[in-house]
Amino acid sequence: MKHFFLLFAILLFIGMANAQVNVTNNISTDQTWTSNNVYLLDGLIFVDSAATLTIQKGTVIKGKELSNITTGDGASALIVRRGGKIMANGTADEPIIFTSELDDINIPNDLTKEDRGLWGGIILLGRATTNQPTTENQIEGIPNTENARFGGTDDNDNSGVMRYVSIRHGGFSISGVPGDEINGLTLGAVGSQTVIEHIEVYSNFDDGYEWFGGTVRTKWLVSAFCADDGFDWDMGFRGKGQFWFSVQGTDEAGRGGEHDGGDDCETCQPYTLTEVSNATYIGSGQYTSPLPGGDGNDLAIIFRDNSGGFYYNSIFTDFSQSGINIEDLASGEDSRSRLENGDLKLENNFWWGFGDGNVLDSIAKQDFVASYLDGTGNNFIQNPQINNISRDETSSLDPRPNPTGPAANGANVPSDPFFTQVNYYGAFDPNAGLWTQGWTALSQEGITDVNETKFIGAPETFKLSQNYPNPFNPSTKIAFSVQKDSKVKLTVTNILGQVVAVLINGQRPGGKYEVNFDAQNLPSGIYIYTLEAGSMVISKKMTLLK
Repeated sequence: MKHFFLLFAILLFIGMANAQVNVTNNISTDQTWTSNNVYLLDGLIFVDSAATLTIQKGTVIKGKELSNITTGDGASALIVRRGGKIMANGTADEPIIFTSELDDINIPNDLTKEDRGLWGGIILLGRATTNQPTTENQIEGIPNTENARFGGTDDNDNSGVMRYVSIRHGGFSISGVPGDEINGLTLGAVGSQTVIEHIEVYSNFDDGYEWFGGTVRTKWLVSAFCADDGFDWDMGFRGKGQFWFSVQGTDEAGRGGEHDGGDDCETCQPYTLTEVSNATYIGSGQYTSPLPGGDGNDLAIIFRDNSGGFYYNSIFTDFSQSGINIEDLASGEDSRSRLENGDLKLENNFWWGFGDGNVLDSIAKQDFVASYLDGTGNNFIQNPQINNISRDETSSLDPRPNPTGPAANGANVPSDPFFTQVNYYGAFDPNAGLWTQGWTALSQEGITDVNETKFIGAPETFKLSQNYPNPFNPSTKIAFSVQKDSKVKLTVTNILGQVVAVLINGQRPGGKYEVNFDAQNLPSGIYIYTLEAGSMVISKKMTLLK
């Protein structure tokens, strides 16, 4: 009998721990969402001015699809009004996840990267400046019947904190009209005191991120498999960014970066002068045909509507057509003017893997742009040697540059204290694990799960060590060494010989390595891990004990 009551108490606790909370009312006073609940956004939920929404690490928030919304709104979304704040402090081990109510996050791949537009997204609205004639702008995607205004005069405005937040399967159009879709994360006039770090937008129907004016500074952003652009800015955005990563799907995609200067007034100031260092933009594939929807993934980046901006130490690769286009009007100010006036700079960047060709005139088809890239800023028409580009659920996407390749060192990061001083190009350190490991859908869905460390020193033998700890739950480390530059493959299979993970599949220089294997979604049992390098093959057993 005691065992019965104990079991009953445990089941009751589990039921309570997974309680669903239906959110129908705006947040008008300070409120905390806790990790022992799943919160369902039932329509457009606003955090009102002077209110703060605190979200505990590990909390899951789901947006209802249109047919299940009871409030009469045209989509589910979370919108933080001017003066309101969101305090969403996740961690790498316990991220905060926003997703669709159709997504069971405990079952990998129950939704695919093509499942987009199942709910709205997240919108932050601030009081920083834009170049619009008014400070009472209505954010795109939200009906004018709702107060979703943004803009002001305080460039130091603070809309709160978002860290280790994954935003998945959003982008629904409230009106049903193309162009009204909600971005994964929209930032309207968000100020520089707001903290935005370690954010993922995964499989969104519109852009991954879009900035409308403002001065917010961001680091470690992921835009993965969005149907439109990865990073989009407009209306005089003057923020800074570092370690931005975009990878596009082969079914529907836009540009890596779509950069506009103004909207109602393209020549109004402040000009758009965004500063980005260490971006990696991977398109839909060098040999992919033009895609439907979005902008067809035709370009890595485009500057238009008098936008300026700065890209340093970045990698642009694997796009279906060309690399860059800069607006050149017959008269008046345009983005070409910004380039010629020093308000648009492209310095220390790699351009490679374009469908139209890997020569300067194919990457930059405008003569003045080709001339600029050829003579200014130390740009490279050269293969950056990214370890492996993959879009499949084989844990083999590895966007780090090869440690001995040309993009592994030589970067020149701006001296501004915001920027982390690194020596490599692109968003990832070639000699460290991926900062996307564990907390992103990219990792959890098995597209990239590489957590590899290279150690200094030349090995004497080809060697595969016993994993440690062993037995393990749920993660373990696998160390190995290769004597010379080799094509290396490290796989994990179950006792039936079925591949459950591909930890490494790409070229590696001679050296000693350590890889983390996370088996949280696998059942207990014996697994075989196999290292292949050239003609050499070694296998060992390990035990997962949950």
